[in-house]
Amino acid sequence: MSAVDQRQYLRDVEQWRTQRLASLRAPEGWLSYTGSGRLKTGAYRVGSAASNDIVLPSGPAELGFLQVSNDGQVSIDANTRADARMNGQPLQRAVLVPGVAHVNEASRVQVGQSEFYLVRTGSILGWRYRDPQSPRRLAFSGIEHFPVDPKWNVRARWNPFPKPKQAVLLTSIGTPLPALVPGEAVFEVGGRSYHLQPVLNEAAPEAQRLFFLLSDRTSGRETYGGARYLYAAPPKDGVVQLDFNRAENPPCALTPHVVCPIAPTINRLDLAVTAGEKFQYLAQ
Repeated sequence: MSAVDQRQYLRDVEQWRTQRLASLRAPEGWLSYTGSGRLKTGAYRVGSAASNDIVLPSGPAELGFLQVSNDGQVSIDANTRADARMNGQPLQRAVLVPGVAHVNEASRVQVGQSEFYLVRTGSILGWRYRDPQSPRRLAFSGIEHFPVDPKWNVRARWNPFPKPKQAVLLTSIGTPLPALVPGEAVFEVGGRSYHLQPVLNEAAPEAQRLFFLLSDRTSGRETYGGARYLYAAPPKDGVVQLDFNRAENPPCALTPHVVCPIAPTINRLDLAVTAGEKFQYLAQ
């Protein structure tokens, strides 16, 4: 890489970092999550008052009454004094559809700028609460990185599978997550060969970026232990560009209120990848 190309590369990585931090600081970013929990069949009083079954970190003292039926259907009867809304309309009673990753969006109950909604991860039903005034978001000062080093922008040979194979990832709470693996990226560092297998969005595998969930010798020390995430453009002429300077923390490294897939065994590198985002505990 020439000196001119190297300067341009450094600018590109810095621009990526700036955009990444802007998305995290956004009112709807990962740092806005302030509450979460699991749900079983039964009835729940929901609100910020301590007397509720589901105690929200902010919002109305009594948001409403949640009912989870034996068949998994969930309905909410909103307290009229809570001024809750759904799809911009005043909420009285509604069925709440849980969000499922890559399948459907959740029904969202808005209370001011905050929102309450349900998610389903495998067989587990849970709730989430987001608040733009999250102390975690407001206190966020940035992410520490390894110094940018062009040597970690690696060209990898792409070995496609005859057809994407089915795989099962584990999430940060131990639930299974189906995935499609289209092939394998093979690269060298220090004269030694390594390989990584990406996954695709099973709901729409065509025209997708490759998504690598990996761990390495820095994991659990300088970087997040569960996984490091790396996205790459689709292969071109049998080559995939793996820019480890853009390796990032997963959402569950930024907030305890979300679930994310962790690195599969096959993507655990016997190598210290001293590039990309480091991990530091953030203010609660």
